[in-house]
Amino acid sequence: MSLSAETGPLQAPAPARLLLVEDDETIRETVAEALGQEGFAVEACGDGLQAMALLNGSGPGSNEIDGARFDLLVLDVMLPGLGGLDLCRQLRQRQNGIAILVVSARDTETDRVLGLEVGADDYLVKPFGMRELVARCRSLLRRSRQQGEAQGGATDDGASVLQAGDLRLFPEECRVTRAGQEVNLSPKEYRLLEMFMQNPKRVWSRDKLLERIWGIDFMGDSKTVDVHIRWLREKIETDPSAPKLILTVRGFGYRFG
Repeated sequence: MSLSAETGPLQAPAPARLLLVEDDETIRETVAEALGQEGFAVEACGDGLQAMALLNGSGPGSNEIDGARFDLLVLDVMLPGLGGLDLCRQLRQRQNGIAILVVSARDTETDRVLGLEVGADDYLVKPFGMRELVARCRSLLRRSRQQGEAQGGATDDGASVLQAGDLRLFPEECRVTRAGQEVNLSPKEYRLLEMFMQNPKRVWSRDKLLERIWGIDFMGDSKTVDVHIRWLREKIETDPSAPKLILTVRGFGYRFG
């Protein structure tokens, strides 16, 4: 059956839009070319201030990829002008939910945890293989799309409100309040809390939380769970250092209540 003139030909899905921030020109050009060959629409720049301008839609060439609307940010740590971690922190403070992959030659556990704490979704140590970089980019994009679909779609619990003390979660609105005040949660923080409140007393291991919230293809460090739990506690607990809602079960993981 042929398509009518009104329907028109089927359109191929638009390529994922990626902003690469790397101050080494040779590395920047090599990585940008390789990612372009893998089907990404790549914009590249060499410093943090230019990257922020592109993300805000105000930099030179900011309209080259759909008005500087990017799906993924691949971000070096050591940058002139505005460092990668500072850029990452500022984006999260402004509630910018773009998927962020930090790349760095700093490979200690402290460096990786710091990258996650300021808001990175994944952390890749230099030197890295191009196949691993591409795999991590695709993994982040899949998780980002899944989270968007989960928040935009219907919930399993219909219109029911989940409640624990003065903490209330409204599944249909993807909204949380505490003592009547709105609690601003990131998509992952919201999904963690929703899963905890739907399954009170159940103990979740870090691996199971990664599988349920980040996806089975997550390639990052399991410590990202601890980082997000700490952020969540800071927003919903009266005293985050002595939590009453999200409890640590030593040697096993976490439970709610």
